[in-house]
Amino acid sequence: MKEATLGAGCFWCIEACYKEMNGIVSVTSGYAGGHVLNPTYKQVCEGTTGHAEVARIVYDENQISFADLLKVFWFIHDPTQLNRQGNDVGTQYRSVIFFHDEEQRQIAESYKQKLIDEQVWDRPIVTEISPLPVFYAAEDYHQDYYDLNPGNAYCQAIVRPKVEKFKKVFEANLKA
Repeated sequence: MKEATLGAGCFWCIEACYKEMNGIVSVTSGYAGGHVLNPTYKQVCEGTTGHAEVARIVYDENQISFADLLKVFWFIHDPTQLNRQGNDVGTQYRSVIFFHDEEQRQIAESYKQKLIDEQVWDRPIVTEISPLPVFYAAEDYHQDYYDLNPGNAYCQAIVRPKVEKFKKVFEANLKA
């Protein structure tokens, strides 16, 4: 099994998409990239810890590659928005790939450069590519949030449309 740690705005959206994919063993919402030990959701939301909301994805590399995970990553958020995704604003919502090893770093940088060269977006890509320092799992009530809280207003307005769009595009990659 391999691990990937990705930040693409709110971790509820990331988790809800990735957990539906073939080859994904688990997805854990959490925090990474900051300077505060064992941060809480409240601290991270204040934007002073340096942490980003991320998802740690455990995957079977015999079924899905890191590059395949990045295809979804680039699709499910806007990598040209600095420190925000839609109405979620702050460094905690930054676009970031925390690589676990040199191979992931190379794949991430190569993929990002390909998107820049192909001018996929009109604005510059601001996605950070950094080594994973430490991952902290978010509080239990954040895990499987979308599945457990489908009627939540944020889930209805933001998460659900993103998941539905993701499922249409990546239908062939979804768990049965």
